[in-house]
Amino acid sequence: MLRRLRENGPVVLVPLAWSFVTAAHLGFVARRTLLIAHGVMATLLLAFAVLSWTDMRAGALLVWRRIIVAGFVFTVAGAAGLVLAADRLLWTAVVGWMLLPAAGLWDTGRRGARPARAYLAGGALSALGAVVYVVGPNGSAATLAGLALVGVGQTVGIVAAVVAD
Repeated sequence: MLRRLRENGPVVLVPLAWSFVTAAHLGFVARRTLLIAHGVMATLLLAFAVLSWTDMRAGALLVWRRIIVAGFVFTVAGAAGLVLAADRLLWTAVVGWMLLPAAGLWDTGRRGARPARAYLAGGALSALGAVVYVVGPNGSAATLAGLALVGVGQTVGIVAAVVAD
């Protein structure tokens, strides 16, 4: 049961996370709720890393293990940003979570994992979303477009991973 949750859970959690981030950018989520969400996400990432550590020893899985560990750091930075009211840390956490999976998806597709096009497209959309998010003025349509591109790209990638597994 736990293995199935680790293998299939991200297909729900990834789009949910980006929907939540978008809602927060639109002002629909309180800072306290965001802090709780960061705590939950950090806990899930840590648990996933510990439980999957030996399964992720080589190849693309090793890359994803490193992404999960780095993502844990970005998530904790985001939580610190909420506690310290340091918006730059929050911004760093969001952009980090845009770029880490973009690199992982691209790497997975480059290694020939099937369907490679889904991974490459997911990585490209996530990277493009990060660029749009960073370049556009905060709170603009570009912010939302960037978040949407990332959400779609990473969802495409995780669906490909779950379906191919």
